[in-house]
Amino acid sequence: MIQLVECVPNISEGRDLKVIDALTKVVQDVEGVAILDRHIDSDHHRSVFTIAGFPDVTIRAAYELVRLAQELIDLSQHDGGHPRVGAVDVIPFIPLHGMTMEECKRLAEKLGAMIGPLLEIPVFLYGEASVQRPKLQLEAIRAGGQGGLSKRLASEGGWHPAFGPTQLHPTSGAIAIGARDFLIAYNVVLESNDLILAQRIAKTIRTSDGGLPSLKAMGVALTSREQVQVSMNLTNYRETSMYDAYRAVEQVAKRYGVGIDESELVGLVPQAAISSEHIETLKFRAWKPDQVLEARLAQVGFA
Repeated sequence: MIQLVECVPNISEGRDLKVIDALTKVVQDVEGVAILDRHIDSDHHRSVFTIAGFPDVTIRAAYELVRLAQELIDLSQHDGGHPRVGAVDVIPFIPLHGMTMEECKRLAEKLGAMIGPLLEIPVFLYGEASVQRPKLQLEAIRAGGQGGLSKRLASEGGWHPAFGPTQLHPTSGAIAIGARDFLIAYNVVLESNDLILAQRIAKTIRTSDGGLPSLKAMGVALTSREQVQVSMNLTNYRETSMYDAYRAVEQVAKRYGVGIDESELVGLVPQAAISSEHIETLKFRAWKPDQVLEARLAQVGFA
């Protein structure tokens, strides 16, 4: 059986298209790998690549991406609305055809064992790839940004990377590599520039504060548009769908007399997670059928 894995690197660069194009090319130059989607956000100062390929070559493409990002991105000069600790901030592996979560965990470990010593970047394994109990989660790594992580490495005995040095790289920071199921990154833009309101809505609806299950959320300022956004991760779309998340944001926003301008999908979504009857309701900025994962896999010959 042919094995395919999905890999979704989050890169701390959303403004310099030359850098983003160079990172795109280094992935495209690896045979057996395809970029399914590339989402660029100048306000978040972040780009998200959705990659699919055969396991061994996907690891090689991910390594080359991190290696080139180390040359091109200086995180000490970075500012943006999204939390981050690395030039390439996070790389999750997601099982597709013929892959198990256990095999994705081994891919994460293999990539980490390359990046840590060869590029001298501390590597943290998170999610299903974490060997810690309880499992290390991405938000714990990012807490307090680079400064917070650096302090934990220096002062807390339980904090140490799985691979690489025990201090942050001066320009590349650290990197989180993991294995997980499908995650839907979904944003709702408000008809408002009130960041406190967006943060209040995020706090109301997210799991950690008693809201919807399997939902992470934060308020983000979209400086270029003079608006704010509720930025969400749906970690289990079977428990909380994009429709559920949209309605939750809408309900809280209405209490403050604020409407929804539009919503946005970051990356791709499994066919099972999107209903055609909800596409118009969700006010997508620009919905395209090839935002469905299975459709893109077919387009690049991986179906």
